[in-house]
Amino acid sequence: MKILVTGGAGYIGSHTLVELLRAGHQVVVFDNLSNSSVVALERVAKISVGGITFFKGDLCSPADLHQVFSQHAIDAVIHFAGLKAVGESVEKPLLYYLNNVAGTANLCQTMVEAGVRMLVFSSSATVYGDPRSLPLREDAPTGATNPYGRTKLFIEEMLRDLAGSDAAWRIAILRYFNPIGAHPSGLIGENPRGIPNNLFPFITQVAIGQRPSLSVFGNDYPTVDGTGVRDYIHVVDLARGHVCALERLATYAGVLTINLGTGQGYSVLQMIQAFRHVSGRDIPYQIVARRAGDIASCYADPSLARQELGWQAEYGLEEMCRDGWNWQRHNPKGYVESN
Repeated sequence: MKILVTGGAGYIGSHTLVELLRAGHQVVVFDNLSNSSVVALERVAKISVGGITFFKGDLCSPADLHQVFSQHAIDAVIHFAGLKAVGESVEKPLLYYLNNVAGTANLCQTMVEAGVRMLVFSSSATVYGDPRSLPLREDAPTGATNPYGRTKLFIEEMLRDLAGSDAAWRIAILRYFNPIGAHPSGLIGENPRGIPNNLFPFITQVAIGQRPSLSVFGNDYPTVDGTGVRDYIHVVDLARGHVCALERLATYAGVLTINLGTGQGYSVLQMIQAFRHVSGRDIPYQIVARRAGDIASCYADPSLARQELGWQAEYGLEEMCRDGWNWQRHNPKGYVESN
């Protein structure tokens, strides 16, 4: 199939391109490069067999979207493009609603006009808010605690309404937990611009000497060691989940909502210890006050992914740390050095 990948030059998008090409699909990438790099696409080409067509465009521009669909016979869309910084979403909620929600509406409208009704959407475990019980199943109550999470939740509802209005739609909503790591080649990985939003790039930047120490936000949660517990998933496992979802949609009508996680939670201190073991580097840290909005624990029940997609995570925490460290030490400044 010919797959349009919005946000394909980003962290998860670039790893998914590798898996799509490996599965024999053709790929067209649509990205505005606001938080990504075209170098990632050049690196994907080195890893993979098969070409990549790239369009620089914005979801908020219907003209940009029309150009892609008019020039290519797209069979399906994997939709990653969107702003994703929780803190920024609190400061600039309208920016997030405009880019994420309205941009997705533009994309879906263009798909309708082009006769394309197969979509894999990049959602997030943030839609569950503060979990009432664990592990999290797909039928758990939702209720995001920040504008970023609410944009994901609103888009999910929009997609369900869309499928309800037209039985031809085939939609997979994939709720990610905490992707980390990098491609084993070390050629592509997470390349945060400015201050990272997540724990793992902070750890790798401390290990490489770019930051003096790590701040651990709170050690008084009701967890194994008082620090926050999350379900970390290798980005390659996550990327393969998208290919499995695409294949499942070939025989599935309607909306399929799936968790992509390992089902195993690790605390911040357990993550630090695992990374120390793999890298041989010290990770100095200091305990600081909790952050507003952080929750104690969050991890998935991944059984529906096994049942519906035939997918399960294959990499463990050691491999996640190993591949993330391999990327960081070979690319201490991310993709910048290649520009």
